Amino acid sequence: MRARIENMVLFLHHEDVPSFKKGGSIVRNSYFWALRSIAGQASRYRDWEYESEVWLALCRMLLSFSESGYLGLKETTLEFPASQGEIPQVLRPIATWEAEQ
Repeated sequence: MRARIENMVLFLHHEDVPSFKKGGSIVRNSYFWALRSIAGQASRYRDWEYESEVWLALCRMLLSFSESGYLGLKETTLEFPASQGEIPQVLRPIATWEAEQ
């Protein structure tokens, strides 16, 4: 998921966060609600926001869903732009740099 940090708030690109689908996959819908439950802001057409206080919980959640094998790495890994600078230590287990285009 494309991510960036501004003023100690993590933003996940709204096109990359999971969507809730009635009658959809239980895992994907659980993933949607889990991510949404700790988000400071989670609007349909805006980037989702996570304050630094929940980054550890977010990291654990992403690792857990990644290890389940039901979701791909692209869906559970934070991809930061190279211009981001250093990735915070707490997010490093689930983060990488965006691939160069």
